[in-house]
Amino acid sequence: MTLTDSTSGTLPDAAVAPVGIPSRGRAGRRAPVDTRTTAPVLDVTIPVFNEERDLEECLRRLHAHLLDSFPHAFRITVADNASTDGTLKIAERLAREFPELAVVHLDEKGRGNALRKVWLASPSPVLAYMDVDLSTDLAALAPLLAPLISGHSDLAIGTRLTRNSRVVRGPKREFISRGYNLMLHSFMGARFSDAQCGFKAIRADVAQQILPYTVDNSWFFDTELLVLAERCGLRVHEVPVDWIDDPDSSVDVLRTALADVRGMARLTRDLLYGRIPVPELRAALARGPLPASSRAAEQTRGGSLFGQLVRFAAIGAASTLAYLAIFVFCRGFMDPQLANFLALLITAVANTGANRRFTFGIQGGNPVRHHFEGLIVFGIGLLLTSGALALVHRTTTPDRWAEILTVVAANLAATAVRFLLFRLWVFRERAPRTAPSTRPVPWTGPGPATPSAGTPAASSADDTTATASTETAAS
Repeated sequence: MTLTDSTSGTLPDAAVAPVGIPSRGRAGRRAPVDTRTTAPVLDVTIPVFNEERDLEECLRRLHAHLLDSFPHAFRITVADNASTDGTLKIAERLAREFPELAVVHLDEKGRGNALRKVWLASPSPVLAYMDVDLSTDLAALAPLLAPLISGHSDLAIGTRLTRNSRVVRGPKREFISRGYNLMLHSFMGARFSDAQCGFKAIRADVAQQILPYTVDNSWFFDTELLVLAERCGLRVHEVPVDWIDDPDSSVDVLRTALADVRGMARLTRDLLYGRIPVPELRAALARGPLPASSRAAEQTRGGSLFGQLVRFAAIGAASTLAYLAIFVFCRGFMDPQLANFLALLITAVANTGANRRFTFGIQGGNPVRHHFEGLIVFGIGLLLTSGALALVHRTTTPDRWAEILTVVAANLAATAVRFLLFRLWVFRERAPRTAPSTRPVPWTGPGPATPSAGTPAASSADDTTATASTETAAS
């Protein structure tokens, strides 16, 4: 990795200084960023690959905007991902013109690879990135950075998928984007609204802790970072943006979406098998509970039994209508048992996700386990409805309406069973885990690990035992 500027031509890589656990004040609030630091307060990274057409206009616009509106020292870093055109030469020429501009050349392609390397080497306390086409209006940059500088939030993202966002793009990209985020909410328990908007910022003290556990080197890096941040109890701030699609973008949207789906499967395995030490990271990084969280009424998930029944009934009615529509549609060209299976599978996945969020009030946690247990419940419902269909076909030759009435009645019975299993098994309150020890967070990611300041160093067995005994007595 080579860093170039207008004075020395090449500079050595910035050392990754050990960064301790981000300081937390009352109710888990982060300390404000020290804007009096000699290093630039903000480092904005622009990942590029063969962007000679758009790069100069992007850098001039961004540089002028930051000079006019950002009150602290800043740096713009162009991360060239093995470009084969004139991108690197343009960036180096502009770096000689603007003292706030730096250029990093990487031999490997990939946005995730570029951001991870540049951010881990940056001395700035606030790190951001945006796409070179500047599809996002730069007026959103100030509200993106403010909560990070103040200590209110840990990570900030631009979102194109809220009612206050103003977006111009084609129906294909809109459908793929919304479908992908729906999958993230349903299968991974994500709460952020837009995973792939190229307009994000993060506090460097937090980034130093979680970036080593990210693996993806391409577009899924954004999703991986956000999911990990939420699992670690970090606060993600969302900023509605004005966004205009670049019709000449070189991004293959469909191929990127498929790669993201594969990334979801890989990240799910990593979380299930413990490659990422989420409990330890959460203990180190999560914001403390607010005083109101000690009230028993606010700790009860999902509220009263009556409220759960009302919400479950509403979701069940919608699921039944969706099930019926899918069954009738599929029955026109396939066997009734297969049509029943497909209709029940599709609605069961959506039903589990909706009940998890709205009926039982669960956010975060382990949605993979819930969906797995939900599929077991789905199997019980499949047995009921398939058995009813088999019985009616054995005793008579039913017409289409008799089939529909049979599956609806069986589905209502399966719904009652589903509620009981959801309440008593799938979404029941689990006993809280014991607090993790203060041992150093194990490193399992790529590359060498850098120990964080404030992390207890290895000690003898006697010292470890004595420390553990003291902590137990204190708690």
